[in-house]
Amino acid sequence: MNVINKGFLLNSEIVEKEVRVISNNGDKIGIVPLEEALKLAEEKELDLVMISPNANPPVCKVMNYGKFIYEQSKKEKEAKKKQKVIDIKEVRLSPTIEEHDISIKAKNARKFLLTGDKVKVTIRFRGREAGYSFIGRKTLNNFYSKLEDISIIEKQPKLEGRNMTMTLSIKKA
Repeated sequence: MNVINKGFLLNSEIVEKEVRVISNNGDKIGIVPLEEALKLAEEKELDLVMISPNANPPVCKVMNYGKFIYEQSKKEKEAKKKQKVIDIKEVRLSPTIEEHDISIKAKNARKFLLTGDKVKVTIRFRGREAGYSFIGRKTLNNFYSKLEDISIIEKQPKLEGRNMTMTLSIKKA
C-alpha cells in the first residue's frame, strides 16, 4: 500500500500504548490498547489514523485514509477557488500631462478598480522636474478627483526618489 503522508500518523507509525478510538461512522469506542485498535482497523480493512496527537490519550480514527486525504484536498481546492487575488495595476503619468490624457488614464484606472484590482498611480520626474514636486501632487489630486466616487486613497502621494506614487483601492460598500 502506498502511503500518502499529509502530517498524520497511521497504523504502525503510531507508538502510543493506549489510544482513544473513534469508529469510521463516528461512534466513540473508547480508550483501548494500541494493538487492539490496530486489530479493529485491520478487521474492517481500514486504516487507524491519529487525528489528534496532542490529546491525552491521543485520538485515533478508523477510516479509509486514501479517501480521507482525497476529500481533504478537494476541500482545499474549493477554498482556493473562493479566494480573490488582488493585483496592483500601475498607471503612469508625467508632471506635464494634459487634462484630456488624465481623463483617459482615469477611465482605465476605473476599469481596474471595478474588476477588484488596486491602482498605483506613479508620476516620474525627469531632470529638473523633481524640484517641482508640488505640480506632481496637484496632478495626483486631479487624477483622484476623477475617481473619488468609487475609490479611496490607500497610500497618500509620497515622493520616493524621482517618482511620486499614490495607491487607490475600491470603496467598500
